[in-house]
Formats: sequence, structure tokens, C-alpha cells
Amino acid sequence: MNKILFSTLYWVLFVCVTFFFLIACNDKDSTADENHLEPPVFVSSDPATGTVLTTTGEVDIVLIYDQNITLDTPHGITLNGEEVLHTYAAYKELKVTVELVKGTAYTLIVPSGVIKGPAGLYADQVILSFETREAVTQEIKTSLVVSDPLPQAQNVYDFLRENYRTKLISGTMSNVTWNTNEAEWVYQHTGKYPALNAVDYLHLWASPANWINYEDVSVIEDWWNRNGLVAATWHWNVPVSQEIGYEEVAFYAPSTGYETTTTFDLNAGLQEGTYENEVIRTDLEKIADCLLLLKEKEIPVIWRPLHEASGGWFWWGTKGAESYKQLWIWMFDYFESRGLNHLIWVWTCESGDHEWYPGDTYVDIIGVDIYNNHSVSDIVSEYNSLISSYPDKIVALTECGNVAEIDTQFEGGATWSWFMPWYDYDRTLDPESAGFSGTDHDHASAQWWKNAFNNDKIITLDQMPDLK
Repeated sequence: MNKILFSTLYWVLFVCVTFFFLIACNDKDSTADENHLEPPVFVSSDPATGTVLTTTGEVDIVLIYDQNITLDTPHGITLNGEEVLHTYAAYKELKVTVELVKGTAYTLIVPSGVIKGPAGLYADQVILSFETREAVTQEIKTSLVVSDPLPQAQNVYDFLRENYRTKLISGTMSNVTWNTNEAEWVYQHTGKYPALNAVDYLHLWASPANWINYEDVSVIEDWWNRNGLVAATWHWNVPVSQEIGYEEVAFYAPSTGYETTTTFDLNAGLQEGTYENEVIRTDLEKIADCLLLLKEKEIPVIWRPLHEASGGWFWWGTKGAESYKQLWIWMFDYFESRGLNHLIWVWTCESGDHEWYPGDTYVDIIGVDIYNNHSVSDIVSEYNSLISSYPDKIVALTECGNVAEIDTQFEGGATWSWFMPWYDYDRTLDPESAGFSGTDHDHASAQWWKNAFNNDKIITLDQMPDLK
């Protein structure tokens, strides 16, 4: 009797388990089917549409989809109306190999009904447009725009010019203002220091104070004495309002949505006798006094003021190109009158803002700031556009963050003079903190830096000559 009962219970349990297993499998299959009931969606391409290429000959165009794909034949993929003969689809990637010639606009069409996903559904049509141009021949000017340049400044510029397009100078930005924290963090993870360290006169309005004192130039002097290059920018803080004065300052415009912004009016500042005009005059005098301290020690400065103006997020860019250029020239002429001949002037360009350019008389080097772009072709296109517009100027990647690996950019044709990732406030604010040892970073991880320093074309501090 026990055996019969046991046998019965066994078979009941077996049937139940099998039943639930089949239901679970059916549910899983249903879910899987639902996940594949959408057609493949085009995600990105290299080159991206709108890219300007200087690479010609046999070129691979790669399209990425959000699912594994197959390619029907005949496929009907065309380049400028001619059927493409060499195509390959695997996983989520479609590779199209074509022959490109210089000075030509191209349109690649991948028609609907040829790219198929796992469920047998077809992707929509994709159209990519790009062009090729002749490589620009640059003849870089040899003289600086300042009068009677300090010999050390000319030495630095000559070094930049001699290495431009063949070597790439590594650089870091100090954390917030007046230190080498980012450079120390890079050294901690790579065993090498970058060649350039940049500082920011962000807190000029408060200096000298016990927490910030730009009259103490020991940090910069030490770096220069180690043969390092010195760069400086100025997030120019002005009073939030005339009533508050320097009790509360900002550099962002109200349209940015930041918590603290300023309504400071540049156009009013260009008019004598106004409150804004007095603020500008006072600040220019103070920053000139600080920069003179470096001249007295014969320390040249790669000077990058009034950056990213056309974006409109800083007060110096909110009144348009003409007002901006007047401010730039005002600063330049005033610095000339103070004898600041140790400066190498860098203007930061943004896409399509050439009308903001102050002019060859006032600019030595063109810079650009690039963030969140891993497309080498996009970055190379940006570089090519700049050298086409400014053929006698060195071009540098003056700020960057979350971009394609720098050696890949360089090998792809973006032969910047130097590169400088922005700082990670939390990671490198305090070198004594536990977080300082972390390898991730808001803008350039330790692995990104290791990859850079594995390339013998990247110049590090130990490779710098004495430019004194």
C-alpha cells in the first residue's frame, strides 16, 4: 500500500513540475519573442553624417544597429547612385567598403528592406552624407603677437611650433584653481607626469585670502622649474548685481539655469562712466598685477581668456560677437600697456563662430573644447575645419572630457598641439583622501591616460627640454 501511495505521489509531483516548467518556458519564449518584435534601429556611423574627411582611397564606412543583423542580397546599397560592391554584416555592424577621391560630396544610401533583425523584421532606410577635401597645408607663423616677447615665451612657442603635427603634448587642469592635483593623480596611475599644467584665476575677486592667494606663485614656479609648461585661463567672476557687489559673484548667464548667475551687461561695460565699466577696469588691473608676478620670474604663460564665448553661457558672450571682440582687444591692449610680454594668446573656437575671432593681430593659437564625443571621424572633421579656417595657427585641444582615445585621434589626423582633460572635482580635490586612489574619472580615466602614455608620440614632463 505504501509503495502504491508513494508511486502515485511521485507521478503527481512529476506532472506538476513538468507543467510549471512548460509554462515558465513558454513565458520566457514569449518574452524573448516580444523583445525581438521590433525591427533593427540604426544607432550611429563612422564617419558620421556631415563629416569632412581628408582620408581617401579605400575606406570602410561602418553602421551600427541596436540588434544583430543580416544583409539581404541583392542589397541595393549605393554611393552617389552607384551600387556598392563590398559589404559585410555581422553582429550589430554593417561594414561598407568604398573608394573615395578628394574634393567630392558623397551620399550613401542603405535602403529599407535589406537590413534584417533576428525576428525577420527590416530596418528603415539610412542616408549618410559626407565629403572629402584636400588636406590643408599649414604654414605656422613664427612670431608672437605681443610686442618684444619675453625670450622664454618665444622659446615655448618655438617648442610648440616645432612639435606641432609630429608630437602631442599632454596636459592637465588644476582642480578648481591653483594646484597640480590632477597631474599628481595621473602620475599615481601611470608613473608619468603630463607636460603641461593649467591653472584658473577663478577666485581673483577674493584673492589674497587665507584660502586663495594668487600672489603666491610657488605652485607655478615649481612646475616651470621642473621644465613643465604653464597655461592659465580665467573664469571671470563678476558681481551678481550692482547692489550685492562682490559679496556674491558669478560668471554664468541667467539663460544657463545655474543656481548662481549674473546679469552683468558687457555692452554697459564697454561704455565709460558705468558701474560695469569700472568693474572691468578694476579686474583687468588686478589680473595684470597677478600676471606680472610671473613675468618677474620669467615664467611664460599660455594665456586662454574669455573662452567658449559664442555658446552664450558666460557673461562675456551674451552680447554678441562685436561686443566680445571689443572686450578681447581692450584686454590685449591694456596688457600690452602693462608690459605683459610673457603671454601666448589662445582663442577658443566653437563650431561655426568664426565671426567671433578677435583677429590675427591678437591671437597666437586656436583652441577648441570637445566633450562627450567618441567618434574619431567627428573629431578629425572638427580639427580639419579649424586648420582650414586658420591655416597659419597652431591648433590645440584646450579642454576635453569623455572623448575618443587621444592617440587614436592623433593617428586619425587630429594632430593637436596639446590636449587637456578637465578636472574631476570629487576625485582630485584632496590628494590625501581615500577617493584620490580611484581609477575612474569624470573626464579621463586612468586607463585612458595609460593608453595615451603608451604612445611614443605623447610628450610627458620627463621629456620636456629646459626652455628657460
